[in-house]
Amino acid sequence: MPAIKALVFDVDGTLADTERDGHRVAFNRAFNDAGLDWDWSVELYGRLLSVTGGKERIKFYLDQFNTAFDAPEDLDGFVAALHASKTEHYKNLMAEGSVPLRPGVERLLREALAANVPLAIATTTTPDNVTALLENTLGRESIDWFAEIGAGDIVPAKKPAPDIYTWVLQRLGLTGEQVVAFEDSGHGVTSAADAGIDRILVTTNDYTRGQDFSRATLVIDQLGEPDQLPVRADGQSLERCIDLDMLARL
Repeated sequence: MPAIKALVFDVDGTLADTERDGHRVAFNRAFNDAGLDWDWSVELYGRLLSVTGGKERIKFYLDQFNTAFDAPEDLDGFVAALHASKTEHYKNLMAEGSVPLRPGVERLLREALAANVPLAIATTTTPDNVTALLENTLGRESIDWFAEIGAGDIVPAKKPAPDIYTWVLQRLGLTGEQVVAFEDSGHGVTSAADAGIDRILVTTNDYTRGQDFSRATLVIDQLGEPDQLPVRADGQSLERCIDLDMLARL
């Protein structure tokens, strides 16, 4: 296996558990601002996560769960405005420090920086959401830690399509064999694998545990800290945290 030339991270659910207490809450606040009586519960939001992308998720909700809603003629404009409002609420939640990074994330990012291993992001969330999370957990300078940030509508098709990973790989000038992808969902694994990435590490969360990770290299509950070692999907604890040396052995 070629040496690792970059680490490529998904954001929501991977860097931080942003879905339940971040995006879901922000959506509900945006709905309230718009005078809508919609309420996305924790359980419902889990079902909506089968669709990637916030605007796409709103349309999926209307198609499958709220078919009685009298949609405006300009549905795309209506959805875009709701999503823009939701983004502002999400940024405010991040500024409040509502959602911390997952265990081991900052440790591994700093280890990669110290070793001059490039970092990148491949996500379906908007660039503003990425910036809000990074700046409010790692500081404003952390945006510059990443050689490439692929986010939002920068590619035509969102995960599970491989487009975002393909875009990031092209920008980095690397092949899939030269990077490690970090994901939390089955859609993310499919996206990375179809882009030709061989080494895919999954850190599951409450929403994604039990999804199809058959194409992943390793599935664990988190990257780990010295006093909190990662646990595999089979319940077996690893002997050490995920670090660059362990990634090279995948």
